[in-house]
Amino acid sequence: MSIKQKTVGLKELRENTEKYISEVEKGKSFTVLRRSKPLFVIAPVDEQESLWETVVDFTTIDKRGVSADAVLKSLRSLA
Repeated sequence: MSIKQKTVGLKELRENTEKYISEVEKGKSFTVLRRSKPLFVIAPVDEQESLWETVVDFTTIDKRGVSADAVLKSLRSLA
């Protein structure tokens, strides 16, 4: 599947982040430019090829999740 890629300026992206998030959710990708030079690409994650893996689901401990501070405190106590 070919995804049409467009360019967007960094300032435009900052000022309209929600708009671009919505477009990425629809399958579009964007090359972000700063001073007319490519900086990075924003693209949808392909769940079939994703390298992301759920290691721990903190919502099983608390439906609202667990704060990063609580996780770090717990990890420090193991050291």
